Amino acid sequence: MLRSHLTPIILFFILFICSSSSKAQNVPTVIKAVRLIDGRGGTPLGPAMVRIEGEKIAEVGTQIRIPQGAKLIDLGNATLLPGLIDLHTHLTDRYGTHWEEALVKTTPGHNALWGAHNARVTLLAGFTTCRDMGPTWPYVDVDLRQAIDEGAVPGPRLLVPGNYVSSTGGAGDAKQFSIYVEVPTVQNLADGPDEVTKAVRTNFKHGADFIKILVTGAVLSKGIHPGAQQYSDAEIQAAVTEANRWGRQVAAHAHGVDGIKAAICAGVRTIDHGTFLDDEAVAMLKASRKTFYVPTLYTSEIIQTEGAQHGIPESEIERNREIRDIEIAGFKRALAAGIPIGLGTDSSVIPHGENAKELALRVSFGESPMSAIISATSLNAEIIGWQDRVGSIEKGKYADLIAVPGDPSKDITLLQRVGFVMKGGIVYRDDLMK
Repeated sequence: MLRSHLTPIILFFILFICSSSSKAQNVPTVIKAVRLIDGRGGTPLGPAMVRIEGEKIAEVGTQIRIPQGAKLIDLGNATLLPGLIDLHTHLTDRYGTHWEEALVKTTPGHNALWGAHNARVTLLAGFTTCRDMGPTWPYVDVDLRQAIDEGAVPGPRLLVPGNYVSSTGGAGDAKQFSIYVEVPTVQNLADGPDEVTKAVRTNFKHGADFIKILVTGAVLSKGIHPGAQQYSDAEIQAAVTEANRWGRQVAAHAHGVDGIKAAICAGVRTIDHGTFLDDEAVAMLKASRKTFYVPTLYTSEIIQTEGAQHGIPESEIERNREIRDIEIAGFKRALAAGIPIGLGTDSSVIPHGENAKELALRVSFGESPMSAIISATSLNAEIIGWQDRVGSIEKGKYADLIAVPGDPSKDITLLQRVGFVMKGGIVYRDDLMK
């Protein structure tokens, strides 16, 4: 009897909530701030106003008519920017857990749940789009992307590789334990052009957006040294050729210079890490116009200061120590040459949510704050081919907006204090609203 009385009440509230949500999405929103950085490198606009209709930007200007019934968001003395973009994250990996330990002590479900947590943390830090670079457990990233897209969990817009492609004995080989210990769920090894081609097809079959191939050794892995090329030129070319057939991109994990050059010649979209970048490689990138350098500099700071307490083997901390100065020199070489430099962070090697510290470190090495902002916005959007939807504050693009107190074009560290986050017209953080 009690149930029969409660049911209509419950239904009423469900209908009320659904109706309210539907109406809220149809109400125009106007955002005001003292200045706006549009992500394209021009002079900041101020005072600034942005009108949002649904999930898209409808108008940008200094004086915008506020439609009747519109919601007004006044951010006061804040700067509006496009949502930031990170081209190198590992959202399904928990910070402080070494990937080899995760293979024998965790489950895909564990990583999926932490992925949901890390996605929210990253979104609230102002990163509304991420290119995730491969989970420890295959295809958990595909599930996370789908959960975000369907509204089950909050998080950035995601591009995912499903399962990175590695050679036997190279970086990312999940069979580096005793010969008697198997992790059969992880099938990411491919040797020879034919196996690489099949691995690419398999990843796309299971929902990958792009391919991540490990071209050289890695810092946080056993096996071949980071400076050594682990995939042959023919194997790298096989990955790019097959991905291009699908209309997709290849991201190359590449530290060593031989691997970097082979990957550029093969036509990969990004050189991630790019530690041993030399003058010839910089010249190749400049001439390529289709391959971009995406360093991950802040990881070296964290590995040295916090690596031991989080279980990173001393041998891998020493690898990091050996290449630190080389990595910085490569970045400065690229900066001096004026080539476009994408923004990546390699979180979870760094704590999730601290992604903007990469920008501050780059500025400390000589990059201008505005150049760093462009890297994390319009340039990154161009690199992933999403320049028509994200990366700048323009009419017709997604209403992915963030705000910080003060002017980040003068103080880049302000991007570590994001106080307002909107993705697709929905506010996820509103600390700055008056």
